Amino acid sequence: MTSPTRESTVSTRSGGGVGDSPLRPDGTLKVRGEFAYSSDLWHEDMLWGATLRSPHPYARIRSVDISEALKLPGVYAVLTHTDVPGTNLYGLEHPDQPVLAVDVVRYHGEAIALVAADHPETARRAIKKIEVEYDVMTPVVDAEAAVGPEAPLLHPGGNTVRKVHIERGDQHATADVVVKGVYEVGMQDQAFLGPESGLAIPAEDGGVDLYVATQWLHVDQKQICFALDLPTDKVRLTLAGVGGAFGGREDLSIQVHACLLALHTGKPVKMVYNREESFYGHVHRHPAKLYYEHGADRDGTLVYVRSRIYLDGGAYASSTPAVVANAATLGVGPYNVDNVTVDCWGSYTNNPPCGAMRGFGAVQAGFAYESQMDKLAEALGLDPVEVRVRNAMTEGSVMPTGQVIDSAAPVAELLRLVRERPLPAGQDGPLDLTAMPGGVSNTTHGEGVVRGIGYAVGIKNICFSEGFDDYSTARLRLEVINGEPAAVIHTAAAEVGQGLVTIQQQIVRTELGIEQVTVHPADTTVGNGGSTSASRQTYVTGGAVKAVCEAVREKLLKLAVSRFGEPRSELTSADIVAVLGDDVIEETVEWRHRPTTALDPETGQGFAHVQYGFAAHRAVVDVDVELGLVKVVELACAQDVGKALNPQAVLGQIHGGTTQGLGLAVMEEIQVSQGKVRNPSFTDYLIPTVLDTPPMPVDVLELADPHAPYGLRGVGEPPTISSTPAVVAAIRAATGLALTRVPVRPEHLTTQEIPR
Repeated sequence: MTSPTRESTVSTRSGGGVGDSPLRPDGTLKVRGEFAYSSDLWHEDMLWGATLRSPHPYARIRSVDISEALKLPGVYAVLTHTDVPGTNLYGLEHPDQPVLAVDVVRYHGEAIALVAADHPETARRAIKKIEVEYDVMTPVVDAEAAVGPEAPLLHPGGNTVRKVHIERGDQHATADVVVKGVYEVGMQDQAFLGPESGLAIPAEDGGVDLYVATQWLHVDQKQICFALDLPTDKVRLTLAGVGGAFGGREDLSIQVHACLLALHTGKPVKMVYNREESFYGHVHRHPAKLYYEHGADRDGTLVYVRSRIYLDGGAYASSTPAVVANAATLGVGPYNVDNVTVDCWGSYTNNPPCGAMRGFGAVQAGFAYESQMDKLAEALGLDPVEVRVRNAMTEGSVMPTGQVIDSAAPVAELLRLVRERPLPAGQDGPLDLTAMPGGVSNTTHGEGVVRGIGYAVGIKNICFSEGFDDYSTARLRLEVINGEPAAVIHTAAAEVGQGLVTIQQQIVRTELGIEQVTVHPADTTVGNGGSTSASRQTYVTGGAVKAVCEAVREKLLKLAVSRFGEPRSELTSADIVAVLGDDVIEETVEWRHRPTTALDPETGQGFAHVQYGFAAHRAVVDVDVELGLVKVVELACAQDVGKALNPQAVLGQIHGGTTQGLGLAVMEEIQVSQGKVRNPSFTDYLIPTVLDTPPMPVDVLELADPHAPYGLRGVGEPPTISSTPAVVAAIRAATGLALTRVPVRPEHLTTQEIPR
């Protein structure tokens, strides 16, 4: 890590406190394969649930006949929409998706009926015996056409989920040099390794206990209560082991279905998706079409940016409204531009529903504006890094929304750091096939292979935005156990693999000066922890844990006065033992970051985001220009993290985000044809393996944000934004092709025209 150019405001403590990289409490179990994930849940008398899904992207349901399925031995229940006791709708931001389809299906894979049986194979056989008659209709599959005047309406309010318009400065500005481009981003899957799963257990009080892998326990609880017509005290959720998330678990999947079956049968019900059903059962990254026009002076100074962005939200809203806002507000990138016009639509179509995925709207915009910056550099005859540096934001820069960036924005420094890194060496000595495009398939021994270098930088908002009441709750219990002070920290924040359980322990150790810290399982018996998304948990739940520690410490210090007869500013572990004795201190705190505001509906102006994160990448690639094969040789990153609370976890987040960006650049896409998913498997949907993942050297800056706990800055998403355009820029440098769509496929590199 590089030394910070600005001093961190928080000193670290030894023994696994803030600034250290202690052993993760779940790490050893996961490495050994002993960690209990949600799919490992078991109850001795449980049933198995299964879901009947639509084979059509758009159709009217004429009839559903469940009689033959009910006759199958071992079947306990077959449920349709008539069995939903509450409101048959759910949705993360807008309840528009049926729990079970009523008279129409709007996407390939929509849930129609549920089965509970005494064996998973029996449940699957019963699903096949349900007879559904459809009137198949022509699907709406083009996001841009969907919001046009001629498109058939998929929802009563029309096909526009949300439109955001942003304007700043002169809307008719002109420039010496103008570059235009049209860009496309394919549908990416979160591709978490643990498919959706959970266990619902009916309770004696008429309620239900659900153990589930999710990203947001309380928003799940709210939607389940709505569908089941139960009060919140009758629907209790506990976080089960999560095998990755990246946004794909932010919406409901099995939650309501498992609870419905459990309450109907009076027995515990387990549901586990296989990989194919997982592709149907969660949202994906929004595909996008983006029209951009950049105008600049001859010295490379940006004069204006104009953009139209169309995001395909699929059949239901999910988090599309917020994704639209992110794509619009961040659509110019980390650059100073006085004159901006951005229009962004989120559309309903009959494609699979799309919602949260790492980068959340900024990824799609980032590919387009960074491609434009390369095109502008070429038109001006400038180095691609230099044109970015000349326009780079700094602290005090103004966003297109009018918001002033009031903490570090080291965009130019990040670009220089990746540019100044030594380049990887070429092939010397005996040929290493694993280092060549095509790998051990032995497609080349170096002939036709050209090396390219590309750069990109990105910007991402941190935490929830636009006036959302973004907070987290932390409860801390402090007592003496076996002669030592011991704390239990309890939040509802979801650990999805990012290391939040470790961070909570580190903060308690730092703030209270004790070693023994236990993290209580996340559940709904404590207040809302918000979603594990938007790179927000270390910021917001970390802030809540810090605040509750401060409240407990204040109580301790007051008790110390009565014990010692004089005030003290610091207490050792021995002091805490003496002060507490047999007493217990327990405090609960809700903590909020500074408020944001809604965007002005006419101009898009407003203090929309609480914090911004920045990352830059340099990609080095080898391309076999004859076969269209790409080998990413190195992906160097530089990122400002404000304060590295856990340096090892920070590197893990940067490496992980970079790898997902690489996947979008060259291989990952859910291929949808006329609304139907063509590749719902890891055989046909490709993700980077260890052989595809290059060395990833990282420079970490720690430029403290004065508004954030410990000065930290959210880490997880920014590297996903800049890695994709950097890889594509490097491929362009090697091939000379325009490459306006991701992922880049071999056929794109061997023909001048991109297949449509």
